[in-house]
Amino acid sequence: MLGALWTTRRAESVDDYLGVLIALEEAHLHGHSYRSGRRTEFEESSSVEDDAEDDAEDDDGIAVRTKDRDDDSDEGTGMLEMSAAEYSIEGLRREVRRGGKGETWTAYEMKSKLINKAIQDIGMGRYNWQLFTLCGFGWFADNLLSTQGVSLTLPSLSAEFGVSEKSIRYTTSALFVGLCFGSFFWGLGSDVLGRRIAFNVTLLITSVFGIASAYAPSWGWVCFFYGALGFGVGGNLPVDGALFLEFLPDASSSLLTLLSIWWPIGQLCSSIFAWFFIANWPADQGWRHFVMTIGIITFVMFIVRFFVFHLFESPKYLLSRGRQAEAVAVVHGIAFRNNKKTWLTEEILDAVAVDAAPGPRLTRKLKPTNILKSKLASFSAERLRPLFRTRKLGLTTALIWFCWATIGLGYPLFNAFLPQYLSHGGGGGGDTSSTSTSTSTSTTTTTPQLTPETYRNYAITSIAGVPGSLLAAYAVDKQSPFLGRRGTLAMSTLVSAVFLFLFVRLGTSPASQLAFSCVEAFAQNIMYGVLYAFTPEIFPAPVRGAGTGVASFLNRATGLLAPVIAATIPGDGATTPIYLSAALILAAFGGMCLIPIETRGRQRL
Repeated sequence: MLGALWTTRRAESVDDYLGVLIALEEAHLHGHSYRSGRRTEFEESSSVEDDAEDDAEDDDGIAVRTKDRDDDSDEGTGMLEMSAAEYSIEGLRREVRRGGKGETWTAYEMKSKLINKAIQDIGMGRYNWQLFTLCGFGWFADNLLSTQGVSLTLPSLSAEFGVSEKSIRYTTSALFVGLCFGSFFWGLGSDVLGRRIAFNVTLLITSVFGIASAYAPSWGWVCFFYGALGFGVGGNLPVDGALFLEFLPDASSSLLTLLSIWWPIGQLCSSIFAWFFIANWPADQGWRHFVMTIGIITFVMFIVRFFVFHLFESPKYLLSRGRQAEAVAVVHGIAFRNNKKTWLTEEILDAVAVDAAPGPRLTRKLKPTNILKSKLASFSAERLRPLFRTRKLGLTTALIWFCWATIGLGYPLFNAFLPQYLSHGGGGGGDTSSTSTSTSTSTTTTTPQLTPETYRNYAITSIAGVPGSLLAAYAVDKQSPFLGRRGTLAMSTLVSAVFLFLFVRLGTSPASQLAFSCVEAFAQNIMYGVLYAFTPEIFPAPVRGAGTGVASFLNRATGLLAPVIAATIPGDGATTPIYLSAALILAAFGGMCLIPIETRGRQRL
């Protein structure tokens, strides 16, 4: 089975999907504009808006090449709304140059815009919704068996293996080692090996080592297995988000944000399983039943992904690797699965891009003897250099990575140990006192076990995060300085930081802690939902996996410091880590306000 995972399936061919191709002259009858009833003639603007308002840096390298016009009624249209007159070689050639000076467009960029348009005209259908569910499995697994799942096992591990409440937090260090290496490896690997391999292998690794951790004979082995499953689950979010984005019609781009709804659902399921197993079994059995159950669930998700669903390779990945015929065949396959028609052919791609400007060479297939060398060479600084091609793209890349890094440390300082914070029941309780004595003396006999009420409150907190994802999907496409991608991201991050401060200052009872943690879950699910959607939209497809992979790596690498800080910080360890978490997330808010672009309504290359 491992061999089947590593080797790709037979190359796609347009001959596999007969009956979906229509003549270009008929394309307007099957396009997005026709279905939406907005078949207005597209007028060329003679004003300086067409060129002067387009930042020159955008023309050179930014991933969203359509201009950001002040007229709300026009924003995000471009190739999404075209009349019958535009469905010709000349019409398409003119449209792919919109938002910039024609001579600056490379062949890859022009062809990417045509693929965007073809996918947009096909629209959302069965294949896209199936992919939404399967990509959601990765988000689901991230909270089911990653940070949240591990945090729920910490009290039981402390009790079984005789480790103090503070020291047991080092368990999450092992997890984050795997997460940071997994996010970096699979992020870059998806650009080199293809999205499909990473999409399948990550869940397999997660499930296998999740199940194995249930049989760990010592705390050291638990840490090893948690680190190994982290290597798998670390690639889920950057790979799944990039893959879903590249099959998503532009008019449905908010669904990438909605994908984050699987995250609180995973947390909810994890908390319910913990409530059932850990709260009702002895300390040395409950957590094992818990990780076994969610490991098996993750393996079932892998089975569905690999054996039940036929996943197409990303057409933009294929295009960037010089496999244009396969990229066109994939678009035909999507049309076939959605019971729609498409006008895209290789001839149209070549005709529209015939006078493209020189650009990065589209990589051709390598000889078998050079494949390994090529793949290893791709994991280098050269792979990241296109992310800094221009000042604007470089600044955006640096700021988005800064946000990922600060949130990566701030988020687990609170969430990874939330069950322990909730078990204290507010400041000054008797449980808090006994726990502090236990941790300061490095003994374990007085380390409190979490009560069923604590797991219940954790489940309630998980439920509160679900509407956050729904609100995020609604807000990211709204035309407001306080909404859209950047506005929604910044506002939710600010709310998250404020309520972290309030959790410490005013969370003096179980009821108040539950209330503040629910608001926190709501805001943070908006924050992460938009962040995971906004980030891949910024980067061009040839380096999208690398850009998102490095962002995720920084998120996980800084998160590696969270358990070290939480375990060594002076005091009871229940207030200072949360203050630090709030400060870091507030710093991320500042970085978000400085990001110079907004991707709402723009084309992705």
